[in-house]
Amino acid sequence: MRLKKGPPDLILFLTALTLLGIGLIMVFSSSAVTASVRYGDAYYFFKRQVLWSIIGIGALLITMKINYQKLKSLALPAMIIALVCLILVVTPLGIEVNSSNRWLGIGSARLFAPSELAKLAVVMFLARTMEVNIDRMKDFVKGVLPYLTIIAVVCGLIMLQPDLGTAFVVAATIFFMMMAAGARASHLIAIAAAGAAAVVAAIVVAPYRMARLTAFLNPWKYANEEGFQTIQSLYALGSGGLFGLGLGRSRQKFFYLPEQHTDFIFAILGEELGFLGAIVVIALFLLFAWRGFKIAINAPDNFGSLLAAGITVLITFQAAINIGVVCGVLPVTGITLPFISHGGSSLLFTLIGVGLLLNISRYSMNR
Repeated sequence: MRLKKGPPDLILFLTALTLLGIGLIMVFSSSAVTASVRYGDAYYFFKRQVLWSIIGIGALLITMKINYQKLKSLALPAMIIALVCLILVVTPLGIEVNSSNRWLGIGSARLFAPSELAKLAVVMFLARTMEVNIDRMKDFVKGVLPYLTIIAVVCGLIMLQPDLGTAFVVAATIFFMMMAAGARASHLIAIAAAGAAAVVAAIVVAPYRMARLTAFLNPWKYANEEGFQTIQSLYALGSGGLFGLGLGRSRQKFFYLPEQHTDFIFAILGEELGFLGAIVVIALFLLFAWRGFKIAINAPDNFGSLLAAGITVLITFQAAINIGVVCGVLPVTGITLPFISHGGSSLLFTLIGVGLLLNISRYSMNR
């Protein structure tokens, strides 16, 4: 099918660039103290984030220009590569950081996190196969069961790292894509119930996850243990007030709040830019979600529609979880904030996802 090409979605593009710009500012502000003490260079993390931003924008521009339909042939190879990398990361080739094997690299040098590749590869693969099997999605055995197998394999490998948070994001994204592809409500309800039971089981069998859940329910009772991070995050948000303490003036980044430039960067943002700054970021993610789903609805074919929907859910659901954790309404999961948190692999594959969304938007049926 030959499609008429137009300009990309400018609002989505500007929204992504704005979030990226805020992220660069906040990475420097939140990490300068830690970087100065650990590496003798206050710009250490900032320079790495700038480098990955440049690489990511380059990848975005490339993926935005190539007709997304030509990417169908890459869906299966990308999925295979992702699965191989997920297997390798739990072997001695994986690099252990904070008791988790989430990285591949050379020696102690971390190159990339396979789970970030896997998230995007899963969405591409599902969009491709669901397009072919769209008429079978109401049949549990022929339509839904194969995707439950994918959930089990991919999420099982991610859980071996272990990384429950990312596994949950992947499972939720697949679930939403099955919904978008037309799976029966009764099947989806049963899957959701089984998924909830699986999450509970994963928490119960791992003492450290159970400790996190217990601390989440009453963090002040475990203020010096598992509840410490949540409490320090709430202190940061509370200190920010309406307008914030001012950019660069966070007190929690002085070694009070762990992971202040990665998982909990939103807390520093709230402390320095206040409630208004936090609301602006949340509004930008909501704007991103609106444009992403609009692109999915107006896509010219099922592949483009499912791909756009999957990428939009993947990015915005991860943002919702991160913000929920930082605000103390969800247990600590280790999920980063897209565009904002420091992290090369996450930023690169997020920007590639944005490039794919912009690509699909160029062939919109409703301009």
